[in-house]
Amino acid sequence: MADNMTGKQRILAALSGEIPDRVPVFELYINEPMIVKIAKLLTPGEVAAEAGADMFGEERDDILDLYCVIVSELGLDATCTNYSIGLKQIDQQTAQDKFGTRYSLSQHGEPLPFVGPINSYADAQAFDMAGYLEDEDLAPVQHMIERLGRDWAHFLVLTDPFKLSWRLRGGMENLLIDYALDAQLAHALSRITTDYDVAVIEKAAPLGIDVIIVPGDLAGETSLLMSPDYYREYLKPFHREIVTCAHKHGLKIVKHSDGDIWPLIDDFLEVGFDGLHPIQPQCMDIGQVKDYLAGRACILGNIDCRDLLVFGGEEEVQQTVRKTIEIAAPGGGYIISSSNSIHPGVKPENYIAMVKAAHKYGHYDAR
Repeated sequence: MADNMTGKQRILAALSGEIPDRVPVFELYINEPMIVKIAKLLTPGEVAAEAGADMFGEERDDILDLYCVIVSELGLDATCTNYSIGLKQIDQQTAQDKFGTRYSLSQHGEPLPFVGPINSYADAQAFDMAGYLEDEDLAPVQHMIERLGRDWAHFLVLTDPFKLSWRLRGGMENLLIDYALDAQLAHALSRITTDYDVAVIEKAAPLGIDVIIVPGDLAGETSLLMSPDYYREYLKPFHREIVTCAHKHGLKIVKHSDGDIWPLIDDFLEVGFDGLHPIQPQCMDIGQVKDYLAGRACILGNIDCRDLLVFGGEEEVQQTVRKTIEIAAPGGGYIISSSNSIHPGVKPENYIAMVKAAHKYGHYDAR
């Protein structure tokens, strides 16, 4: 069945609560080793690049080019690109970003912060995070747009002020203690990280991005990482600033958080997020979320990347995609993706099966 919309039109229609020709397909992040594996399956014998350490998506141009191959060969409707935070490896165990946060590296190169540059309110007052932003930090975004053109919706990953704040503090536990014991420092961190995020949007918008997605988990599978009151004091006003900035530039904006985010959904709607990602299947029922958000925000995600895409078979993946589309797609406002990202544990064949099933079952005029 022929498609009659571009990927960009399809994504923007869904984020506006409209019904596109078919359910759009998106992915927040495909890990570097997975980019290489999937590209080798799609174009056998043509991939010479080898994956290095993951390093928070600080991909080389040749890896970005392979990602473009995946986007075009599989028929994804969007790209999703990180900007650089200047992450440099110091030795086999550690790396440091341009802001001075030091990270311990996992066996896959994934960084976990353990030392940050801010230890007091005085440190925060003197820290101009937005001043670190440089044009070349957005080179990966520009590369992607120039390589593929404007028929795709181009997402920019904008790290949540919550996540940026705990990186600056050298760990989430330090920031959560600040929420309870040092409100002055916690507010200062939210201020400088939000100023940085706004500066990123202002610099990225003229490049041709279409959508901002804001990762930064606020919940686990059984509870929030903080009380709703702390969210409303330390994050909600700053989320509103970021959303307002994105909308000022005509951009859509999506909040990403794993976990059970039911206690914050009304807050996300009040802030003005256009979509919520990824509706984690272990703790959120996508039918209930769709019923609650219908006409008010788009939902993105829900295809299980913790168990199904890792341990399942291709037929099981296809049937899960079909069933999810039957539940979430009616009336529009649904974009299909994994329930987080395509990480090293995912079978590349399962991801390809997921996308092909989305194309097969996602057409609205066949419903």
